[in-house]
Amino acid sequence: MSDEQRKVGVAVVGVGGAVATTAIAGVELLKVGACGHEGLPFADVTSLVPYTSLVFGGWDLDGDDLAKAAHLHGVLEPRVVEAAGAGLAAVAPWPAVADPDYCRNAIGANVIPISTLRGRVDHIRSDIERFRTEHDLDRVVVVNLASTERWPDLTLPSLQTPEAFESALDADDPVISPSMIYAYAAITSDSPYVNFTPSASADIPALLELALERGVPVSGKDGKTGQTMMKTVLAPAFRSRSLHVDGWYSTNILGNRDGQILEDADSLSSKLQTKGTVLDQCLGYEVEDHIVRIDYYRPRGDQKEAWDNIDLTGFLGQKMQVKVDFLCRDSILAAPLVLELARMVDEAARRGEGGAQEQLGYFFKQPITRDGSEPEHALYRQEQVLRDWLA
Repeated sequence: MSDEQRKVGVAVVGVGGAVATTAIAGVELLKVGACGHEGLPFADVTSLVPYTSLVFGGWDLDGDDLAKAAHLHGVLEPRVVEAAGAGLAAVAPWPAVADPDYCRNAIGANVIPISTLRGRVDHIRSDIERFRTEHDLDRVVVVNLASTERWPDLTLPSLQTPEAFESALDADDPVISPSMIYAYAAITSDSPYVNFTPSASADIPALLELALERGVPVSGKDGKTGQTMMKTVLAPAFRSRSLHVDGWYSTNILGNRDGQILEDADSLSSKLQTKGTVLDQCLGYEVEDHIVRIDYYRPRGDQKEAWDNIDLTGFLGQKMQVKVDFLCRDSILAAPLVLELARMVDEAARRGEGGAQEQLGYFFKQPITRDGSEPEHALYRQEQVLRDWLA
């Protein structure tokens, strides 16, 4: 079957969010010829399933159709949403898993009315299969764009092996988070899984092993979009020129739903942990004065500001500074990466490559690896690995 004839379903956890609605609007605009491929970094790779062959559905705690959701988020101008309106309005979110213990600031009434973990898994798997059948899809991939959860104790025995995880599901063990439920349901439905969030998910040992056993591609975690992307460009350059980084102060302000979720200290801690290791790996030494702040500032909406102050020591011990002020659009940076990831995990599945997809580290702040080793973070090296794989 040719790429043009194939249809790949993208089932999104958090389909009503700003990133998902932006990504889906982009595909709808491509379908009607209302936009080009600007901002899509792998539009030149014709061997992947076309963007316009992607079909969208998914889960969200808010049941509003995606046209209403897109207007509410305000990422795109109303005229742009209207141009994509028919395709957006056709997507109504399926009821989602909710657990306030893992994400206190994520609320909504569109909830799966099942209390047991095994029952929730079965419900999600039935959603995936129904989506596959109703749209006559060649494959379904699952992409997690949900709100950031707190991390559980990742050393607990329940998360170490597939067998222990199965027992924990049957026992309704509270260590199993909503993100893990979605990841498990995807893997056991033979659906490639992408974790674009900082939440613990398919990267726990039990699910990594299960994905490898079943030959299901998994990738993640935490999309590398704005400030961290800039770090993985600048830090290798400083290292190349022997400019020592004495300190790196980073602050972010954003007013979208993601920023509001991160007002919760436990969710914020998960986010900061995925941002924190990148710099030291790129430089090859620990930066003692590396400070990262994320503050919710409602008037900014999706127009995030990421500001960095970098203190350097150069030749003859002379001090210098670099300052970067990235006035970015959070969802505009993330949405195209989500589309590329959906196409690439589909390609990995077509090639029969299961387990952790290390070549997709280009997209993530904390890329998962098969053996748990420290990943490569430098963007230029990550891109070369990915391009080699694609070729």
